[in-house]
Amino acid sequence: MNKVHSKYTVTDKLVTQITGVIAGLIVIVLLVWGGWTIWRLFEYEETNDAQVQEYINPVIARVGGFITEVKYDENQEVKKGDTLLLIDDREYIIQQQQTEAALLNAEAKLLVIKNKIKTLEKMSQVNDSKIAEAKANLWKQELDYERYQKLFEVESATQQQLEDEKATLDIAKAKYQSAQDNYQASLSEVDDEKAQLAVVNAEIKRLQALLNRHKLDVSYTIVTAAYNGKMGRRTIEKGQMIDPGQTLAYIVNGETDKWVVANYKETQIKGMYIGESAEVEADAYPGRKFMGKIISISPATGSSFSLLPPDNSTGNYVKIVQRVPVRIKLTGDKTETDLLKAGMNVNVTIAKERAKS
Repeated sequence: MNKVHSKYTVTDKLVTQITGVIAGLIVIVLLVWGGWTIWRLFEYEETNDAQVQEYINPVIARVGGFITEVKYDENQEVKKGDTLLLIDDREYIIQQQQTEAALLNAEAKLLVIKNKIKTLEKMSQVNDSKIAEAKANLWKQELDYERYQKLFEVESATQQQLEDEKATLDIAKAKYQSAQDNYQASLSEVDDEKAQLAVVNAEIKRLQALLNRHKLDVSYTIVTAAYNGKMGRRTIEKGQMIDPGQTLAYIVNGETDKWVVANYKETQIKGMYIGESAEVEADAYPGRKFMGKIISISPATGSSFSLLPPDNSTGNYVKIVQRVPVRIKLTGDKTETDLLKAGMNVNVTIAKERAKS
């Protein structure tokens, strides 16, 4: 019994020692972890309410019609100017050809009017010369009538001769007036044709503008990538009918930098400034650090930009710590930042001592 009792005593002592060592190690680890956590709380501002962002723009149809061919696959990388899809352009080409024909007709009409104006101007010159001829003839008849009138007064000419000269004088006056009227009429015709010329010129400009619009419509039937990037989901197929303004696809812009929107609490942003360095760690790559810098701080809290911003004047006021979006540009190498995708969750850390400096 004494041997057994002493054996259990030795075992209990051993267990007690091991338990004490383990407990001591746990306490040390907790102290180290607690000290490290407290140190980070004093030295850094951290948040896990942050996501990677980049420009994701829609590809929108400028014209409607049936899709004749789709030339991209889902998640495919594309270059600026690459053809994404084709829209049936036959109707737009017909409209363009009709406008081209109308434009040719208007230009031909313009040429006819210009030639007619030249002809009328020549005719007005002829009528102007006829005025001079009629005026000279009138002057001669006036002199003849005055001469016969004097002869009649001295009874050297008969009444009939005087009446014949008077009739000839009246005819000369009528011809002179007719020549003037013809000249004015010819000038009016020239003015009318010039006014018609302005109308035709305006019509030509309208048709030229319409033709340019039809050419644009034809060009819009070829949908191309606006920049280098990567296509998103493919939701359209050949033969599908689309409308102007319809979203056809989404393209992730590969020419711009990526950034992180970190939603810091309002109690954390004191001392943050534009240009300050930040450390980013993605949930997808634990332990891997990405560097960035603050490029902007939102002028208002996130809730202020919501569809229904809170109205604290209603009387149901409950104080809630608000968050302020902080935009952080990723400054690493492109091959490194390409690992991060839009919408990924990340943790952002900003050193307080750098904020104070």
